[in-house]
Amino acid sequence: MQKNLQSLQKKINIKFKDLNLLKKALTHKSYDSVDNNEKIEFLGDRVLGLVIAKKLLEIYPNEKEGILDKKFASLVNKKTCLLIANKLDIEKFILILRSTKNKLKIEDKVLSDACEAIIGAIYLDKGFHVAENFILNLWKDEIDKSVITKIDAKTKLQEYSLKIYKKLPIYKLISNTGPRHKPVIKVSVKLDSSKNYYGEGKSKKDAEQNAATLCLNSLNIK
Repeated sequence: MQKNLQSLQKKINIKFKDLNLLKKALTHKSYDSVDNNEKIEFLGDRVLGLVIAKKLLEIYPNEKEGILDKKFASLVNKKTCLLIANKLDIEKFILILRSTKNKLKIEDKVLSDACEAIIGAIYLDKGFHVAENFILNLWKDEIDKSVITKIDAKTKLQEYSLKIYKKLPIYKLISNTGPRHKPVIKVSVKLDSSKNYYGEGKSKKDAEQNAATLCLNSLNIK
């Protein structure tokens, strides 16, 4: 493990004063139920959020809060943390109890959590400035992409409805069919003066998005 820790330090270009902090950041609860990365991941998540929020305010000082919130959510979610974890090859360094059945695959959440835990460990060992530089360097490409923010159909329909009718769209669950592992959810959406529009999906969220998309297209709302 010592060799792995040295290798990871070279990869991230940070030399820890307390190497046990880095080891803890890489320790999953299945490997050690007491001394693991859960709490340090909790801290890292908050440090990441602060750094990204600060950076977005610097880049977009005149942007609306709602748009900033969407950019922020896309940069600190588990999907983006997983992307960074894969960049760092965290899977090679993590300490986890693997079953024979799952010997070769580590869950995405475990890797993204470890990424946040490493941020927490850097903050505790080196302070905010080093943690901030670490985040901004690794998140640079994703931050650059945040210039373009795609507003989802449900949000767009909500904004339109509030602007025109001063009311939220009305969503109703119509049916939930299919087997438990592969459900088909059907919902309807209606604006104040519109007919019902129907959407289907594997989840209620997907179905609502599809219904909202149909409504937007039908009413020619861009």
